[in-house]
Amino acid sequence: MITKELPLRKCVSCGQMVPKNELLRVVKTSDGISVDITLKAQGRGAYVCKKKECVDNAIKKKAFNRSLRQAVSGEVLNQLYMELENGR
Repeated sequence: MITKELPLRKCVSCGQMVPKNELLRVVKTSDGISVDITLKAQGRGAYVCKKKECVDNAIKKKAFNRSLRQAVSGEVLNQLYMELENGR
């Protein structure tokens, strides 16, 4: 039986390689920047661990701004914290 491995992605905060489904994704599309709940939206993405420390550190280091090559609004960051609290 063949087992399909999940793709690994690097957290913009801690730099760990983690399976994609264990991370939160912020994506830059033609519509703007948003939190990608499906992990399938088209566009440039930045991944972060589902830990408050990693999200805080990524914001402090401006890691999302660097990865997405654009400033991320406070509204998107608030949505990211909401997803973190919801445990998705």
